[in-house]
Amino acid sequence: MKSGAEPSTPLVRGAGLFDRIDYRRLETPEERDTAYLLRYKAYLHGGLILPSESQRVCDVYDDAPNVWIFGVYVDGELCSSLRIHLLTSDCRMSYSTELYGDVLHGRLDRGEVFVDPARLAADPEKGQRFPELPYLTLRLAYLACDHFNADTGLAMVRPDHQPFYRRVFLHKPIAEPRAFPGWHTMKTSLMASDFRNLREKVLARFPIMRSSAFERRMLFERANQVKASRPVLVSAPLSPDVPAGSMALSAAGSSRQTRRGATSGG
Repeated sequence: MKSGAEPSTPLVRGAGLFDRIDYRRLETPEERDTAYLLRYKAYLHGGLILPSESQRVCDVYDDAPNVWIFGVYVDGELCSSLRIHLLTSDCRMSYSTELYGDVLHGRLDRGEVFVDPARLAADPEKGQRFPELPYLTLRLAYLACDHFNADTGLAMVRPDHQPFYRRVFLHKPIAEPRAFPGWHTMKTSLMASDFRNLREKVLARFPIMRSSAFERRMLFERANQVKASRPVLVSAPLSPDVPAGSMALSAAGSSRQTRRGATSGG
């Protein structure tokens, strides 16, 4: 389904895929293996890694207690994946704290809460076919900021992707580029956005980031073991409990509410 608005307008970016997208939390070894294979294909295609016999990219942080790994499916096919870390004073496991501990640990000691997306990957062919995928995939991190009441959204970003994060999420670099484990051709910089103070500005520019409390619970509450949620546009304005985000999709299962005319990674 295509949006009736001009597709080049940021406000409608991604809207045409809303009714075809599923977010699925990947939890079993078999489910996560699909994400590891997708990472390998994406990073090899991008020249970030060398070929390996396993044809998988995974690391110790995939099994951390503060991790959620998602697959983004279009018409039932896995197209992209994202890993999300929740960083608090009690649980600090992520590549960001490993590489930028001098920048982050003091802030965590003071009680700040960070949402730290990592391992963004998109199928090379599907990424070409669906240029909205970075918006729709990173929207998960924006929803996590809202669900966990985060102070700051982080992102370790390669240099050529920094303009996207500046434009969409209003991120700014907070540390110099550093080598990333396993990437032999490129360094990453740590970027951050003041989620609480910039949230409304981001949502005004990218209504597709809006969500409902129900969708966020479906995605991030582990007790229910919910595997998937189907995103739909949420009409504005929203109460403080129902954020307007960088890609507003709200999981409403079979009852979907769409709004025409609302709406590339690291």
